[in-house]
Amino acid sequence: MANRLASSVEETTDPVAAVRGAACVYTDVWTSMGQEKERVRREEALRPYQVNAALLRQAPEAVFMHCLPARRGEEVTDEVMDGPRSVVVEQAANRMQDRKSTRLNSSHG
Repeated sequence: MANRLASSVEETTDPVAAVRGAACVYTDVWTSMGQEKERVRREEALRPYQVNAALLRQAPEAVFMHCLPARRGEEVTDEVMDGPRSVVVEQAANRMQDRKSTRLNSSHG
């Protein structure tokens, strides 16, 4: 897809390098349902990737997104989640409208 769109994809384990120049910083929970036994191990492994103010400063033009529900203090800090660059509420509202449309269209098909 990147080739078709004349763009590139880079892989890195450095969170600062990952967000530098980004238009959007997106994260998800570190432990999903059914993975509760792995929570401590995942939190320890993923702590360096927490989206916090210091990391977001490396992407000064980026908005912050999260698919919700978020675990504040784990993958994202309150400061970022509630900050002026967070579009999480708008993202959730758009997702709700998308799901309503999908239901409506599938019920008429």
